Amino acid sequence: MYFKSTFFEDYQLGDKRVTLGRTITETDFVVHAGHTGDFFPHHMDEEWCKTQPFGQRIAHGTMVLAIGVGLTASEINPEAFSKGYDRMRFVKPVHIGDTIHSEITISEKGDAKRPEMGTVTEHLEIINQRGEVVMVCDHLLLVKKKF
Repeated sequence: MYFKSTFFEDYQLGDKRVTLGRTITETDFVVHAGHTGDFFPHHMDEEWCKTQPFGQRIAHGTMVLAIGVGLTASEINPEAFSKGYDRMRFVKPVHIGDTIHSEITISEKGDAKRPEMGTVTEHLEIINQRGEVVMVCDHLLLVKKKF
């Protein structure tokens, strides 16, 4: 992890970066359940899940988001501020043993209320080892202009 100043003008529509992968473990499920209090059987009860159409435990969507976003945090941009995430969708389930990575594409740029800033949207896709998109969202940034 390192600091790299990237200003509004440096972002180019269509630019893309791809992260390394991360295998989801049972420990991830247990730790996330402990952090959130979400002990629903869909995530924690292997035997019950065998009786359901999906047949196995499903990762917490919020955990997949947190890990997928965390994978993108390889560089710190002191010129940008996160405004949040829009249009988040859980597209496919993630299971113990799946390996996910994130792909980030600059999808929009625009003006901000403050003239010294601009807005940048990073479209985030979290993808499993089979190349299937499992989650999508848009990361909204407020970014300083060079002036």
